[in-house]
Amino acid sequence: MTAPLVVALGPVDPALVTRHLSAGVRFVPDPTASDLAEAQGAIVRAAYDVDRALLARMPALRVIARTGVGVERVDVVAAHERGVAVTVTPGSNARAVAEGAFAMLLALIKRVPESHAYVAGDQWGSDPVPVPGDAFGKALAVVGFGRIGRIIAGFASAFGMRVLVHDPFVQAEEFENVTLEEAVARADALTLHLPGGDGELLPKALLSTARPGLVLVNCARAELIAANTIEWGLATGVFSGVGLDVFAAEPMRGHPLALDPRVILSPHTTGLSEAAMAATFQMAAEAVAEVLAGR
Repeated sequence: MTAPLVVALGPVDPALVTRHLSAGVRFVPDPTASDLAEAQGAIVRAAYDVDRALLARMPALRVIARTGVGVERVDVVAAHERGVAVTVTPGSNARAVAEGAFAMLLALIKRVPESHAYVAGDQWGSDPVPVPGDAFGKALAVVGFGRIGRIIAGFASAFGMRVLVHDPFVQAEEFENVTLEEAVARADALTLHLPGGDGELLPKALLSTARPGLVLVNCARAELIAANTIEWGLATGVFSGVGLDVFAAEPMRGHPLALDPRVILSPHTTGLSEAAMAATFQMAAEAVAEVLAGR
């Protein structure tokens, strides 16, 4: 009997998955067309599309293990019609994303990028220095109170920030729950941790009610706030700093704010720490093994 074949769709380190697959399972990190036709399982990276056309090329497929929690790039309906299980890896990178988002938040509040540009540009001694802000006593609106949002709220509380929570489905017990309108109007800083799918969450009309100098961090979905809204916010003083880990097109090239010292850009990597990647691939491989074993 031929050993089950599992393939990678997108870059997957074999060392992080093979030990978590059942004995005898073959893993192919760079599958050919014939490998796809034979594959019973697939470990799929976040940026990889699994549509009907690809599923048609994989007639033996039984399970798609998607790294991360979003399935917007997987045709779940088509997979269901084929009897293919679709799994995700919830929580595997939550702490890594939270750490990355909070690092951006603090750097923007303390004006670290602006201070670097000031010294590097030989402005010291000639131009006014960038005065750092304070986290202590300021209000942080955590929009999305899932695994990541809860960790962020804990970090903020430890730094003496007042935490406001907005989530359409979850109520925080230890922090103040507010509407999105209240969150925007009352926050000194705001961080996004929602899945998206309903269009722009923070349009200009809503942001016009914010306090001047709002710090915004988006490590969730690019669609939650449009690129031109961000540019408008920085130009008008609505935003004093913006941190972005997600973009409408990835990889992002020629970003219009790339040279703005009030902006921090990262290549969608806040959730890709060493520990997070190991945990993510372990969860994905174990899900594949479970399905192939009939569980």
